[in-house]
Amino acid sequence: MSVELSFLTMDDFDFRGKTVLLRVDFNSPVDPRTKKITDASRIREHAETVRELSGKGAKVVILAHQGRLGDPDFIPLKQHAHILGKILKRSVSYVNDIFGETAINKIKQLKKGDILLLENVRTYQDESVEKPLTEQAKTPMVQGLAPLADVFVNDAFGAAHRAHVSMIGFAVLPTVAGRVMERELRALIKATRKPEKPCVYVLGGAKAKDSVGIVEYILSRGIADAVLTVGLVGHLFLFARKYDLGNVNKELLEKKGFMEHLASAEDLLTRYSGQVKTPVDLAVDFEGRRSERSLIELPTQYYIKDIGNRTTEIFCEIIRNAKTIVMNGPAGVFEEKVFLYGTKAILTAISKSKGFGMLGGGHTLAVVHELNLIKKISYVSTAGGALMDYLTGKKLPAVEALKEAATRYGKGT
Repeated sequence: MSVELSFLTMDDFDFRGKTVLLRVDFNSPVDPRTKKITDASRIREHAETVRELSGKGAKVVILAHQGRLGDPDFIPLKQHAHILGKILKRSVSYVNDIFGETAINKIKQLKKGDILLLENVRTYQDESVEKPLTEQAKTPMVQGLAPLADVFVNDAFGAAHRAHVSMIGFAVLPTVAGRVMERELRALIKATRKPEKPCVYVLGGAKAKDSVGIVEYILSRGIADAVLTVGLVGHLFLFARKYDLGNVNKELLEKKGFMEHLASAEDLLTRYSGQVKTPVDLAVDFEGRRSERSLIELPTQYYIKDIGNRTTEIFCEIIRNAKTIVMNGPAGVFEEKVFLYGTKAILTAISKSKGFGMLGGGHTLAVVHELNLIKKISYVSTAGGALMDYLTGKKLPAVEALKEAATRYGKGT
């Protein structure tokens, strides 16, 4: 299925000799003791966009954030510049300033192909204040940097759900999607806007409100034909089907905030009973060993840590017959090898599918990398909150800004 885009991409602009403000999502895990970055995956992802812009003769000025004020991972971006330089195998300048005199002078001195990383945008106190584009465009950051630039390239899909200054304020300039942003949106459009059928969603993870919201959104609009519930999401819907999973498992759901959404889960089952699939068996932690339990053997005094073997077979068969598969969240406590079984089997089935498979969620990504399946899945999203908001039908401020800019500047800028 071809994907029609309602925004401009890097193919729609001539960057040679132009000054580009590039917003990326370099936000990376940081060791709280050493303050060193422990995983440069996001920097590596965005390096593709930086390399292309520099290669096309642009003067690349990078805006990025790291952590939040007061958090252990709130650090300067000097490390990020060094890592990016190593990935690109070329010099990447860094300045401990965003829109002050030092940064402005450095930008003015750039030559074609040069790359400059500005300081952590969240050191600017008003960066994280959410406001409409028209108001963000009036902020000192935008007023200071926008006159120096010819185009704004937004590549930070991971922060697209934030109406922050650096995410939408620069959309007063000609604005295009970077390669990461473009790939994320193409994949999401393919998975949610008239996807090839049968379309199956696999929902697990630990975010109750998001998961229930996704089920409501995709089934009420006919996006998905079936939702396979696993992990704590599956436990919630089993409770909604009046199965007693035992006090220890109920207490865990209550602690994670799932039981607050029990009424919503019951309502969804009433309206979409045949489409919401729940486990038919489960695997519990019996003194450190995996032990299978059928539903008639419930309740249990042991923690449920995976879907059972029979459920795994049923769900994998559904996936094998699907043309579109979206998975968010693991099927169990994958960190413990004996309870990796369900998650591994489902991911393997998706990797072997001839259909379009899309994965999201931090824990899901961790397993995909661990199982070395990353190159066998059609698309793997690096986003968290932005992905959840998109899958529940919410508008993403940065994407809306891209669309608005496209109407102002049109194609072939």
